[in-house]
Order: sequence, then structure tokens, then C-alpha cells
Amino acid sequence: MVELRRESVERYLCEALGGAVRVTALGAVGSLDEQGIKDFGYGRPLRVRWERDGEAGEAVISVMRGDRYGHQDYWDRARVAIFQFESGARMERHVRPLGLGYVDASGRLVPVRAPREFFLVNEMLPGSDYFRELERIRQRGLTEHDLELAREFGRWLARVHSTRTDEPDRYVRHVRNLVGDCECIFGIVDGYPHPYDAFPPERFRALEKRLVDWRWKLRGYTHRLAEVHGDFHPWNVLVTREATGRFDFRVLDRSRGVWGEPVGDVATMTLNYALFGLLDGRPRLEGAFLELYLALWREWLECTGDAQALEVVAPFFVFRGLVVASPQWYPRHTPEVRAALLRFVENVLEDGKFDYADFNRYLR
Repeated sequence: MVELRRESVERYLCEALGGAVRVTALGAVGSLDEQGIKDFGYGRPLRVRWERDGEAGEAVISVMRGDRYGHQDYWDRARVAIFQFESGARMERHVRPLGLGYVDASGRLVPVRAPREFFLVNEMLPGSDYFRELERIRQRGLTEHDLELAREFGRWLARVHSTRTDEPDRYVRHVRNLVGDCECIFGIVDGYPHPYDAFPPERFRALEKRLVDWRWKLRGYTHRLAEVHGDFHPWNVLVTREATGRFDFRVLDRSRGVWGEPVGDVATMTLNYALFGLLDGRPRLEGAFLELYLALWREWLECTGDAQALEVVAPFFVFRGLVVASPQWYPRHTPEVRAALLRFVENVLEDGKFDYADFNRYLR
């Protein structure tokens, strides 16, 4: 948890309130041994008193600590602070928020005034969306450069995933979010029509019950925690073609945290290869997109030696399968394509170790 210095608090109050402000007292509101039967809290608030233009003022400054309850990173804690600032004043009898801010890298407290929405500015990159190359492959066929790009994806992911950390709580959180987060499996399920004739409620319930079993299985794999992209699919990759015909690429929109299960990135892109391979009404994955699928899998497995990944990949495939089968996200699928993808998400959970070399067995 960051340390708030008197001079930083005083500078913040000058900026937030205007004029000359002098802090007269700064100290903890309470300590853990003063909370009665409660032995844990999300932070230790500071009580600050000041004088401004001859008038006294007083407030409480709260900074969260990192913990295992979804607050490991500063962006987690920012979400909580923003919510409390916006919502506290709306409730009768709730303490009134006086200010919102952040602590920068130098320890300076910076006020955020009247926030309504937040934004991010990124550099502009050259290139075109990778999904357009997959559309070109559907129409005109595969080249060796396409296969080499898939293999380069495998090598790049292997380098990213080589960074590991020993934080079991983060892996457990990653799996918990995979199953229950609004952007992940349960949230995507709730985005389907209800009831949905193509996949009625009893099939969804059975799927969710199987996922609970997998959540508990994956508790035994916390040693696998690695750096990840988190959303590595064809709409988040920009490619450029060199004079030789060779591709280079950059990636966009890293999502769902820095740390996670590495094979999730492999599942994301390879299932999109399968999606494109099924779009023309074929009942099985074959031809160009099967070659791309196998090229990425083989390269990543060869670079990492991570055969254990096949024991844990199933629920990550379920997440991506539900996304690419979704009538909201992909409304133009034929019923046959959607049915094949939904069969896949059911079947893949029934196999304790994914047979990547025989994708089609999961479509039957």
C-alpha cells in the first residue's frame, strides 16, 4: 500500500480546494486491533485536518491495499474508488465523498475532478486486421507465408508465456473470472437469448455444472501462472506484409489482467481458425484452416514443451466457443455452424486431456 506523506497531502488539498492550505494533523483513523471481531480490512484510512483562509477542515483519505479478493493491481483498486466516489453521495445517510484522485509514480496526489467517463490514448499502428487475411484465405487459399505467420504467433506466445510468477491466488482468481465474470463464460451465457431453442436452458445448466468441476480441477495447477495477452484473436492483431511477402504483426487490446493460464491465448486463436474453417458449411475442420490450427499448436508446444497445457485448456475453449457461437456477437452464422460450435463446447469438457491433433472428434 502506498505511503501518503504530509507534503503530498497538503499539495493535493491546495489543488483540490484552491488557495493556501496547511495540514495541521495527519494520522490513522484506526488500527486492526481497534476493529473488534473484524481482523481484516481493505485498507487503513487516514484522518487529515487542515486550515484554509483561517477556517478549519477535516476529512478521511482512503487508500486500498492489494489483496486476494480481486484487488491485486492498482486498476482493480481504481475501479472501487471510482464506484464509491460516484455512488456514495446518491445514498441517504451515506458518507459524502469530497474528492477522487490518484497517487502518481513520484508519490504526488493528483485530483480527478468531476469524472464522467475515462479514456485511453494509444499510438496509431500501420497494418490491416488479421481477420481480413483469414477471409482472403477462405477465398483464395493458403500460402506458406500464412503458415509461417501462424508459427510465429506460436513462438511469440511462447516468449510471452515464459515469464512466470509464483502467486497461486492470481491463478485461482483468473480461473474464477473465466467461469463467473460478466465478460467471460457466465456473462456470455447470459447474453444468449433466453430461452434459446438452439441450446435450451437444460443444456446451459449442465454446461455450467461441468465448469464448476473444472474450476476445482484447475486449483491444482496454480504453478502454471504466466504472463498472458488475454484476448489474442484475429480482430486484435494487425499485420503488415513486407516486400518478400512475409508478414509482421502487432497486437491490440490486452485484456483480463497481466497474469493467467498461458494456453488460453493458444485456445483463443486456434478456435478462431476452426471458426473460419467451418463457415463454408463443412461438417469438419479440414484444409487451410486445419493447417493453420495445427501449425500454431505444434509450434507453441515445441517451443514451450508444455504438454500439461492439454490437461487444462478445455474451459478456455468453452469461453471462446461460446463467444464465437453467440447470436449476438456473430449473428450471421448458419444454424449448422452454430450447432457445431455448441457441440464443441460441450464435448471438450468431457475429455480430461484435449487431443489437439484430432479437433474433429469434438464436433461429433
